Amino acid sequence: MLRHWHVSFLSFCFFFLFFFLFLWTPYDEISATRTFSVDLINKTCKTCSDKSTVFNYTFCSASLQEIPVSRTTNLQGLAIVAMELALQNATHTLSVIKELRRNETWGHPFASACLRDCDVLYSDGVITLVDAVAAFLEGKYESAGAWLTAVMDGTTTCEEGFGDMEEASPLTEQNYSAFQLCDVALCIVNLLV
Repeated sequence: MLRHWHVSFLSFCFFFLFFFLFLWTPYDEISATRTFSVDLINKTCKTCSDKSTVFNYTFCSASLQEIPVSRTTNLQGLAIVAMELALQNATHTLSVIKELRRNETWGHPFASACLRDCDVLYSDGVITLVDAVAAFLEGKYESAGAWLTAVMDGTTTCEEGFGDMEEASPLTEQNYSAFQLCDVALCIVNLLV
C-alpha cells in the first residue's frame, strides 16, 4: 500500500511540475514554439531511430506528440515526458498483471510463475522509473540512463519468461510499449550527455 501511495504522490508531483512550468510560458511564446517543438519531436525521434535497430520512429513520434506539453518544450522536457509515459505504462501494466494473477484461468503452472516474475519485475520497474526521473531532474543523466536500461531489461525478461516456458505472453503489447517508451527516454537522455 505504501508503494502505491508513493508512486501516486510522485505522479502527482510530476504532473504538477509540468503544469506549473508550462503555465509560466508566455502565450505568444507558446504559439511561436509549437511548430519548433513538433519539429524537435520528429527530429529527435529520427535521430534516435537512426542510432538503433530496435527504436521505433513512429511509436516515438506518436507517443510524444500525444502529450500536449511535449509540443511546447525543449529536449529536457521531452525526456521527462517520455519517462512519465513509461511510468504510467509500467503502473498500468502492473495493474494488468495483478488482475491476471487474481483471475488466473491458466491451464499451466508455468504461466502463473511467469506472471509472478513479471509482477516483481514491474514492481521494481515502477520504483526504478521514479528513481530515473529523480536522477534526471538532479542532472545525473548517466544514472537516469542506467535506471532506464534496467527497466528495459526487466520488460525483456518478463516477455522472454513466457517464451522460455513455451507459453503465450498476455503482456506482449505492454512489454513492447514499456520497452519503447524507456528507449525513447534513454535516447533523449543520451543526446543530453
